[in-house]
Amino acid sequence: MTALYRKWPPRAGLLGSGIVALLLLVGIGVVGVPAHDGAAREGHRGASTARATAPATECAGLTGLDLAGVEGAPTFVDSAADVRADDNKLGHWEACRVTGTIAPQVRFELLLPTRTWHQRYLQTGCGGYCGTVSVDAPASEGCVPLTNGTFAVASSNEGHQGAGGFNAAFGTDPTLRADFGYASDHKLALAAHHIIRAFYGTPARYSYFDGCSQGGHQGLTEAQRYPDDFDGIVSGAPASVLTALNVWYQGWNAKANVGSDGRPLLTAEDLAPLHKAVVAACDNDDGTQDGLLADPRACDFEPSQLMCQDGHRSSTRAFCLTRGQATAVSKLYEGPRDGNGALLYPGWQLPGSELNWKSWIVPVHPGEQTLASQIATSTWRFMVHSEPRPGEDLSDLSFTRAEFARIMGENAGIYDATDPDLGRFSASGGKLILWHGYADPAISPVGTIAYYRAVQDAMGGSAKTSAFARLFMLPGMAHCTGGQGPDQFDALGAAIGWVEHGKAPTRLVTRSTHEGKTTATRPVYPYPLIAVNTTGGPNNRASSYTARQPATEHDDRIAWLGTFRSGYQQQCAWDHGRWVCSAAARRG
Repeated sequence: MTALYRKWPPRAGLLGSGIVALLLLVGIGVVGVPAHDGAAREGHRGASTARATAPATECAGLTGLDLAGVEGAPTFVDSAADVRADDNKLGHWEACRVTGTIAPQVRFELLLPTRTWHQRYLQTGCGGYCGTVSVDAPASEGCVPLTNGTFAVASSNEGHQGAGGFNAAFGTDPTLRADFGYASDHKLALAAHHIIRAFYGTPARYSYFDGCSQGGHQGLTEAQRYPDDFDGIVSGAPASVLTALNVWYQGWNAKANVGSDGRPLLTAEDLAPLHKAVVAACDNDDGTQDGLLADPRACDFEPSQLMCQDGHRSSTRAFCLTRGQATAVSKLYEGPRDGNGALLYPGWQLPGSELNWKSWIVPVHPGEQTLASQIATSTWRFMVHSEPRPGEDLSDLSFTRAEFARIMGENAGIYDATDPDLGRFSASGGKLILWHGYADPAISPVGTIAYYRAVQDAMGGSAKTSAFARLFMLPGMAHCTGGQGPDQFDALGAAIGWVEHGKAPTRLVTRSTHEGKTTATRPVYPYPLIAVNTTGGPNNRASSYTARQPATEHDDRIAWLGTFRSGYQQQCAWDHGRWVCSAAARRG
């Protein structure tokens, strides 16, 4: 991967003889430090220490640490300062806060516990198109190893600064495309392990990754491309098929709700009665009447059932859908398709998600641009063409097989985490927890199910797959958080138990809270099992539920124009003065 970093100017050396002595003392090479056996993590097969490991040097001694010679991740530490326990947003533990830059502009933050480290490393993902650094860890509610400071924790901006949200302007630079698509997380893993060893005088024994949305994409990218970086990966609502997701899925969702006059067909006020009608039609399908759809794909609700008799709405009638509104809802349930009905993305909006369409698909207030429209427009303008098209909008987006083939052929290998062959990750002892909310309006949960099915096919069946990877589907949960079902749980703790103690997760207990108090608990089981209230107890208590096979058997091999293909990824490299992204066989 050396060719990726030729733009990075090599520094004259480490700053000061004291730091040189420190590096020699702890065994870090100054130039060209290789990863352990081609991997970022070291010593991961040993047991986690029961006693906290003390730092081998002062925090301030890391300031200016120059690791420009680290192969694959030339790094410079910009600052290092002590953080009081009261000022640590991850938990009540003291830390050394390190910030730095990895070539060319991957900004990162690393929190190193000064009293409580148990030789664990956690890397967290970001959301949207990133551009900022946040070490917050999703799906880790109540995770004591995180809150009590046994982890060193790091995160990055994914290689570009200041974009934030869904601004994809960074995509005009092929180097930054590669860092966002797949390279920055591996760079951070390499750099963080070197800094950890410099600070403590010993490597981390276990490495974990935790992220949702784009963070979920990051986790899958690591498992597929760099299977030795992490022992355990938690990947939530992953934007795995990112190219098709952000062009055709978001574009379809944005355009489906726009009438011929350019105004939204469905308004925010329509969503509650629409959702109520859907739940009333399908709540009993999963065996528990609780206002949630544990198997929403079994729901056969047809929007035409709610259509106004004459196709128009009257204020004197009960709620109904106009002809245009019913068509919009049908399009959202069908997913993005070409003129012949072929899917351009392996997913669609599921029944039961309607309340969560607000802001994503349906504007909160008249005149507002939806998030789906923002994502699709910015992606189309800056990320998927060889030259930016800042003057174009969604009216220039074509839902055709030819356009799909062109865009996916040029970009899927950079942005997409769709390789189902996780053999190397499994062989290295890695464990993967996938999770997704069934009522997610931003990323279709069907796509995650389809990817998991492809993994099962590639890995020799469900039994062999579940030995290292499991999927959990959460009823009523929106995108990464919120929604109508319990949305708080600790998948990171489950990953730790699986990696360090061999305890594969047989369920996750989710919670809803209000003003700090738990209002409901519910178990979720490895897919395809669903939670059914078999005891007659309260629906808001996990003890009332038992794992059951759903009544409807679904075909998870979703037919779409793309594919989950093994062993082939694009790489970007510096070639004769310019950056070139091209397809290259990943395995020899």
